[in-house]
Amino acid sequence: MRSVEDIKSHLSDGWKAVQEGIRSYLGTDISLLNTTNESLLENSGKQIRPMIALLVAGACPSAASDIDSVPSGDSPAQGVFTVNADSVRYAVASELLHNATLLHDDVADESDLRRGKPTLRSLMGPEVSVLVGDFWLVRAVKAILDSGEGCERVMGIFAQTLSDLAEGEMLQLEKAASCDTSFEDYLKIIYRKTASLFVAVCRSAAISVHADSAVEAAVADYGKYIGYAFQMRDDIFDYMQTPGIGKPVGVDILERKITLPLLSALENVSSGREESIRRTIMEITPEKRDDVLRFVRENGGVEKAQNILEEYSLKAVRALDSLPWTKEREMLGSLATYIAMRDN
Repeated sequence: MRSVEDIKSHLSDGWKAVQEGIRSYLGTDISLLNTTNESLLENSGKQIRPMIALLVAGACPSAASDIDSVPSGDSPAQGVFTVNADSVRYAVASELLHNATLLHDDVADESDLRRGKPTLRSLMGPEVSVLVGDFWLVRAVKAILDSGEGCERVMGIFAQTLSDLAEGEMLQLEKAASCDTSFEDYLKIIYRKTASLFVAVCRSAAISVHADSAVEAAVADYGKYIGYAFQMRDDIFDYMQTPGIGKPVGVDILERKITLPLLSALENVSSGREESIRRTIMEITPEKRDDVLRFVRENGGVEKAQNILEEYSLKAVRALDSLPWTKEREMLGSLATYIAMRDN
């Protein structure tokens, strides 16, 4: 399995172009905002979404022109390939939009930590976090508008993603109030909150290289399944004391969010026991949270959830079967495996 660092090295100047693009689009003459943005970038995580964007652009067979292109490694099936300027812009937009939503989420969730570090909300207040999130979101829009002939379609795709994110949050709140989340509800929530952006990343990358509709559909399926897997792994972390996660266990339970490990554990008990657990969550306290964590562990919820997650990771890999075999396609498969097994 390829490591994240191996993939970044392969992407070469294409990856550098994305990093430069992010900083360029965040540029401003407001020194406080520049300082704040730079601090956020230092704790920006692995940047999986722009990584996928560049790999998809490289993996898609296309008749795209190499005008304004950025060299980005080599591919055994295609020789030296290039990532064009639009591919880079859409990759930049995906990272800016993702981080904008995190800044807003930290306010909605009153989060003090993100990736083990203090959130902007905790350091400078919710108003600043919202304003900076708005700034990143607008700059993501500008990156899309600066692109070529596909920008209108891509703008529509990202607009749908923003709508999905809002609807997903509201559905999650609705289900937290009733504590009647089913597996179907759970998939709907995590598609809108997480997978939808991965789909947008993959579709926009395919559009940037003028891939045909069948290829665009294939990589969109990859994005959907890898997005499901990504969120499932995050939800499993809430039931594991894992170093490097940066948050305590049981946070989702305290917020009455019924996610995959708990749903998996509930499948192994009687309807009466399920009803009892759901009532417990309705009246959750830190002490009752520990009871729910114990229930999930004793009933194999984490193990079953991991098995389901790995099925979705495999679906992501299989979605790429119609693409020609290239180093980029191989790396997309490695990322699916990495997401299924990551420990932070």
